[in-house]
Amino acid sequence: MSELRSDLPIAIIGAGPVGLAAAANLVERGITPVIFESGDSVGSAVQKWGHIRLFSSWEHNIDPASRRLLEPTGWEAPRLTSLPYGAELVEKYLNPLAAVPAISAALHLSSMVTAVSRVGMDKTHSRDRDDQPFLVRVQSADGSVTDHHVRAVIDTSGTWAQPNPLGQAGLPARGEDDAIVAGLITEPLPDVTGADRARFVGRHVLVIGAGHSAANTLLSLGQLAKNEPGTRISWAVRGSDASRLYGGGDLDGLPARGRLGSRLRGLVEDGHIELHTSFTTTSFTVGESLAVTGTTPDGNLTLDVDVLIPATGFRPDLEILREIRLELDPIVEAPRDLGPMIDPEFHSCGTVPAHGASVLAHPDKDFYIAGMKSYGRAPTFLLATGYEQVRSIVAALAGDQTAANQVHLELPETGVCSTDLGGSCDLPVANGTAQDKAADSCCVTPELVLLRLPTTGGCGAPAEDGSSAQEVPVSCCGTPEPVLIGIPTGLAHGRSATLTE
Repeated sequence: MSELRSDLPIAIIGAGPVGLAAAANLVERGITPVIFESGDSVGSAVQKWGHIRLFSSWEHNIDPASRRLLEPTGWEAPRLTSLPYGAELVEKYLNPLAAVPAISAALHLSSMVTAVSRVGMDKTHSRDRDDQPFLVRVQSADGSVTDHHVRAVIDTSGTWAQPNPLGQAGLPARGEDDAIVAGLITEPLPDVTGADRARFVGRHVLVIGAGHSAANTLLSLGQLAKNEPGTRISWAVRGSDASRLYGGGDLDGLPARGRLGSRLRGLVEDGHIELHTSFTTTSFTVGESLAVTGTTPDGNLTLDVDVLIPATGFRPDLEILREIRLELDPIVEAPRDLGPMIDPEFHSCGTVPAHGASVLAHPDKDFYIAGMKSYGRAPTFLLATGYEQVRSIVAALAGDQTAANQVHLELPETGVCSTDLGGSCDLPVANGTAQDKAADSCCVTPELVLLRLPTTGGCGAPAEDGSSAQEVPVSCCGTPEPVLIGIPTGLAHGRSATLTE
């Protein structure tokens, strides 16, 4: 970094797990961060799905630099083998991290970043561009706007605030915005059996979308309907082959995933969930209830429901970056070099390669997108991946290119087979073939997971130490617990790729 900007802080957009990890890495290197969080607390997006239990243990949800910052304060790590809920991730980890003086002094809550640019120049100006500080425009809760000058920007703002629309072709269906304003379409992943229970009791609830998040929502609704007669559940998916929605059942190499699908299949086959396949949403009509119209092979079908839960995934908000020179993959809107590694239409056994600053860089020097937002529209993400991303980025910004280039991702025998509880949001349904071959695409939520991968062989094969690759921590007693499932896989956009089946 030039001497001209050495006195300026480095901006971090978003105070979630990856954003705070970036701050911890900066503090550890003696660099001043400034953190802008749109919510009124750290981890505000995580709190929205606080009732969801991760499939990854605490051991792999704690950033190493953050741990080193926390330990001198007397902080005690949770039991590392246990599986946290989202709320616990905030309460037991993010809140204590935010209270560390070096972090709290840099943290600006209720501060919405509305634009990022270069001081004194728009996107079209090139002369001495790299020598100009970044301008980060921030709107506070009281409506006041402040321009901050910083020497670098790490955007870890995530994708939670930008859910995918429910209509076809990646666009909202007619009347979708009106239905949202009327409160007839919920946020993703509502707490069906907890805080949001009253919204669904005794009502006709429609879930649109496929993937494990849809499955968990449906399982929770099934439990609610069991205890609250009069609650009716419908499920609409774009795919034509219902069997692919349930995974491999007892034959699944990952038993937890198999159980999830088997429970869901049972609810459908027993008539507790009314499944509509080959359903493409075209319009919403708001009245006393919500009329949801879609095309099917048999013609138009209208479902009259009381409330709709979307499970169609998310996409990045790129509007705030219009004056930044970005180089994005044209398919998933991830950094160009990362896109081919994570294309969601190609899922099989494997992991995304460790990657850092060189893969995440953009034409505007010292600007990076990290965390879930770096995956663009790809639905699967692992916190450990984000932690390694920001470690490398901070090393590069500190001028330690050797450390920046030495990327590594220590996944504990980790991986996941094809996430087959899903389908593409926007594939033809005439014969179902193309869609059924596409695993979780834009129709799933960002999904965090730790699933066991054998050190040799394919999914379900014995590991080198003789243990079973099928062992996955999961509760199988009582009410099915919602989980976020998924892990990035490194496959190319329809180009040649070596897969381990």
